[in-house]
Amino acid sequence: MNEKENQVENEELELNRLMQIRRDKLKELQAAGKDPFEITKYDRTNTAGEIKANYEKFEQKDVSVAGRIIAKRIMGKASFCTIQDSDEKIQSYVSINDLGEESYKAFKTWDIGDIIGIKGFVFKTRTEEISVHAKEVVLLSKSLRDLPEKFHGLKDMDLRYRQRYVDLIMNPEVKNTFIMRSKIIKEIRNILDEKGYLEVETPILNTISGGATARPFITHHNTLDIDMYLRIATELNLKRLIVGGYDKVYEIGRIFRNEGMDIRHNPEFTSIELYAAYEDYNDMMDITEEIFSKVAMKVLGTTKITYQGVDIDLTPSWKRITMIDSIKEACGVDFNNINSDEEALSIAKEKGIEVPDIKQTRGDIISLFFDEYVEKTLVQPTFIYDYPVEISPLAKRKKSDPRLTERFEIFIGGREYGNAFSELNDPIDQYERFKKQVEARDAGDDEAGMMDEDFINALEYGMPPTGGLGIGIDRLIMLLTDSASIRDVLLFPTMKPINND
Repeated sequence: MNEKENQVENEELELNRLMQIRRDKLKELQAAGKDPFEITKYDRTNTAGEIKANYEKFEQKDVSVAGRIIAKRIMGKASFCTIQDSDEKIQSYVSINDLGEESYKAFKTWDIGDIIGIKGFVFKTRTEEISVHAKEVVLLSKSLRDLPEKFHGLKDMDLRYRQRYVDLIMNPEVKNTFIMRSKIIKEIRNILDEKGYLEVETPILNTISGGATARPFITHHNTLDIDMYLRIATELNLKRLIVGGYDKVYEIGRIFRNEGMDIRHNPEFTSIELYAAYEDYNDMMDITEEIFSKVAMKVLGTTKITYQGVDIDLTPSWKRITMIDSIKEACGVDFNNINSDEEALSIAKEKGIEVPDIKQTRGDIISLFFDEYVEKTLVQPTFIYDYPVEISPLAKRKKSDPRLTERFEIFIGGREYGNAFSELNDPIDQYERFKKQVEARDAGDDEAGMMDEDFINALEYGMPPTGGLGIGIDRLIMLLTDSASIRDVLLFPTMKPINND
């Protein structure tokens, strides 16, 4: 056994010893008829945050608080402990004179991590620390595991993601991130609700994978004996609702894509899609700026932020440039003057751009050039618009150039944050584009969409001109909380099982 293996074994033995000590304490409590797990309720009057934020109101007043013991100092006949609840920490003074000998003796045996209730009055210590002078303490739940050592905390990022419950206990800034997440989503809802959008819910399980270009998760419905797909987008069902007569709809919900994982991608993530009848992609640009800037102002108090050391200004109006012009700016290639697939392949070869066999159209190559030369350079908020039709199967063609569509994507800090269209409402054109997606799928592109006959049927009843927008909620939260990885803003990110070879 090498030194590292020996250290791991010793740590496991020590952990088992400490856990056994806590279990023995629990058995003693149960034998004495004081099982904390039999307690079903505790009447708490206030949180630590309320008391500390309004000390003048609570001074010398009786309160009842509850939380987890995170620090404890035993000093003979009087002690101090600090508990942590949902929003703050607060100290408590505990003495034998107030509790009595039996209760004080029991208190001294309680461990860091135990959850307790304290009744007493609020005061300040000689060091001006707001505290609760305990008159009664009760053990509400026994912690059977030691918390990580307080000076080193829980540092291993993999373990933090796997055991988010411990991460939240030990790292208050993590808890703040998820409080911020809730505030961001709430503010997005407020903005859209005030504009007359209706929030709806659409199915997660579908018989067809559609609405985006992505590899789906496949499951099986036993009763119907059919394969079903976890949704890769909410788009097609939301547009069915526009056909049905709703003018403005949106959905915030989980999306599932069976693809790679990295700091920007998790197999399940949250997006918002919104659709407005009688609007186009220019209107969607305006509402995008409004959402990003208003949310930032609401939760941060500013539209000028720093993300991973880079200053970013979310203040409207953002730069707007076509995909073709952005490529011309970046590398000098002007696809306005390249009109055939053959010419595009030739310039790609000249520039050393590798073109897959299933992506050899002019439109696909424009997209490859953008990925290579442009995306990483877009630091300040930028709308890239007018995408090739080959990579935009659900967007309306530009009247001035049918090879392009009225589509844009949002880029900030070299990353994509959202996607929007003037929605295609021509059922004949939509059918032909679905056919091309099916052909690509048959040729081996497992991210290509499927034929959705019912969606074509819906369009044949007539859909008004419509603008649609999708934003990656997790990426927006990453941006506004200065989080480097998507796992930092997902409470329970997808993780490979430890015992999976």
